[in-house]
Amino acid sequence: MPSATEIIWALGLETELIAITHECDFPAGLGDRPAITSSRISHESMTSAEIDHAVRSQLDGHGSIYDLDMELLNRLQPDLIVTQELCDVCAVNYSQVEKAAKVYAAGATVVSLEPNTIDDIFDNVVTVAELAGVRERALEVVAGLRSRLDAVRERTRDAERPPTVFMLEWLDPPFSPGHWVPQQVEIAGGIPLLGMAGERSVTTTYEAIAESKPDVIVLIPCGYYKEDTVRQLKNTRFPAAWRNITAIENDQVWALDATSYFSRPGPRVVDGVEILAKIFHPATFGEPVQSEAVRVSLEFE
Repeated sequence: MPSATEIIWALGLETELIAITHECDFPAGLGDRPAITSSRISHESMTSAEIDHAVRSQLDGHGSIYDLDMELLNRLQPDLIVTQELCDVCAVNYSQVEKAAKVYAAGATVVSLEPNTIDDIFDNVVTVAELAGVRERALEVVAGLRSRLDAVRERTRDAERPPTVFMLEWLDPPFSPGHWVPQQVEIAGGIPLLGMAGERSVTTTYEAIAESKPDVIVLIPCGYYKEDTVRQLKNTRFPAAWRNITAIENDQVWALDATSYFSRPGPRVVDGVEILAKIFHPATFGEPVQSEAVRVSLEFE
């Protein structure tokens, strides 16, 4: 999965990385490593509602939206396979990988990562490092990430009024955030709405979002880059009542790279915190640059 690829790279194990997923696109040095997975759903050609329907139809039938290249797995014969149990929508599920490994890569160690908080993400970095025999590298990486989070906390501690923030994890139907995202908001000096740290993301309603009265709305549809979100907004209509939300009135609706900084439980969740801090407290951190975040306008019914 992409977050595992980023963890492996951060640990300096890039020369040991022999295969990636179809979604692995960071860092730039991944080059021509073969992709061992593929998706049956196209984010580019389908609307948010169509994607949601396709995913639910597949998973409700106990299927998968991903394919695993068994022939490639057999040919590569990896020593270590890093997979996940967190979300069947995000990546190939653990049972699918485990069954394939028993048949096609019997000598491999299979480790499943299932982080729910930022601390869990850091623990995963250490776990992967220990299995690869480079534990000390992980301790250095994690110490650096914690130091950056502490620096943001310190600068937001005396903020006069933390903004209330809704992080929209899917456009249609709307999803409220869980896992580590509410923590990212809090560390960045905001007050997260309608989401619980360490819990799953869940569907909500446009009415509930309006009633929560967010000062800031951040669009982070799972698996999307901000350009994908902007494209999807053309096909999305929000309730007219949203016009009265403070975030709308004050032009505080932002699109960020969910894929880079929020969807993937890897080192760049810290980058996500730093970008949010710029949105919430520009006088302290400076305005985000366009490569980090863009203001967007919404269309209403």
